[in-house]
Amino acid sequence: MFIGRQKELEALSDQYQQDRFTFIPVYGRRRVGKTQLIEEFIRDKRAIFFTAVNKGTYKNNLELLSKAIFEGSNAHPIYNSFYDAMEGVYELAQKEKLIFVIDEFPYLAQSEESILSILQQFIDLKFLKTNMMLILSGSSLSFMENQVMGYQSPLYGRRNGQIKLLPMNFQTARQFAPNFSKLDQAIMFAVTGAIPKYLSLFNDALSLDANIRGQYFDRNAYLFEETDNLLKQEFKEPALYQSIITAIAGGASQMKDIKNKVGEESSTIATYIKSLLDTGIVKKEVPAMDKHDSRKTIYRLEDGMFRFWYRFVYPNVSLVALDKGEMVYNRIKPQITDFMGEVFEKLCIEYMWSIYDTLPVPFQNISRWWGNNPSLKSQMEIDFIANRNESKEAIFGECKWRNEELDRGVIEGLIEKCEMFSQFERKHYYFFSKSGFTTGACEFASGRDDIRLVAFADMFN
Repeated sequence: MFIGRQKELEALSDQYQQDRFTFIPVYGRRRVGKTQLIEEFIRDKRAIFFTAVNKGTYKNNLELLSKAIFEGSNAHPIYNSFYDAMEGVYELAQKEKLIFVIDEFPYLAQSEESILSILQQFIDLKFLKTNMMLILSGSSLSFMENQVMGYQSPLYGRRNGQIKLLPMNFQTARQFAPNFSKLDQAIMFAVTGAIPKYLSLFNDALSLDANIRGQYFDRNAYLFEETDNLLKQEFKEPALYQSIITAIAGGASQMKDIKNKVGEESSTIATYIKSLLDTGIVKKEVPAMDKHDSRKTIYRLEDGMFRFWYRFVYPNVSLVALDKGEMVYNRIKPQITDFMGEVFEKLCIEYMWSIYDTLPVPFQNISRWWGNNPSLKSQMEIDFIANRNESKEAIFGECKWRNEELDRGVIEGLIEKCEMFSQFERKHYYFFSKSGFTTGACEFASGRDDIRLVAFADMFN
């Protein structure tokens, strides 16, 4: 069953309706659903769908492309070159409306460096004379952004748009397990990183515990070896990437700390981290309103599946391999509440965007802040600050995924923290709580128009 991606399907359909040649790159991290999106789009249309082979030779890929052009006929001829294959596509596009898809395009470029120039030549001299649609899909974000869409690319200026496919938002992810409670849906969202492939593995006819235990803590399960498989697919030296991910998962967030844990030079670590950023496994952050201060840069695991795996599975791989997965899961289950803290911040920010039109500040930016508070003489964090450039107003957010109600002290604590932000003449405070609010918190907030209390039960209805 195909779930979500309606905006992306509409964008592709709009381009397809054009009575001219169109070119759309589609890209995003592995398992995010690029192939499924394209297959859903072309389901009732005339299309050539070719998937390039990872580490495939020139000959391998040319044979597969030839087969795709001739719709899998066993008697299909094999073109002598990619140039001849593109000529074959052009001949078909002259006869009828056609979609030409090259899935995993970066793999093809690895086996045939001239393919970008060949495509440029065919677009300029031949494809523009047709109304065909060209879709290039790839999992390497850096390749797609630089080699396909970048200024130095032979294809620069020829695309009609692009689709960067991201993990599902919470509202869409919930549709994969409609019979789960909203609380269980949030945990599913967290442990899968909202990646469609991983979400599809969850069966809401079973309990959430049974799903997590069965997908992560069984040595034969898909997700038990998924991180290793992804690293081997993406990188030539997966061991060093694994060491960097392990360091970040263990709390090393700054470059110097990662360097010390991994034991490599900063220049080497920086190169490898860039690749992890390109694949969407790691993200780089600077505090809200300090976007240009690189000294405050930290690194965190962006991918929720990697975060869960490296925190809970990686330290227990040997036990799971010995079929002790149920014991391991029972031991780590109480820690999931703490794991959810960072994810809840993400859910709260998604919720803020969903109620944007009702908010007192039409913000442009919303992100975490951390740093030194001179008046309190301590380091502190704020879960999010939402502000508009040059505006004198801001929203400050506190997000608590705890099993107890949020009390008045948390409210007063955030207000005190925010006194240091004197550039804002008016401050608004939004408090989000998994378990609701104490009577004291509600009474304190009831007399103020600058405080809003939001229980998780009331979000995303």
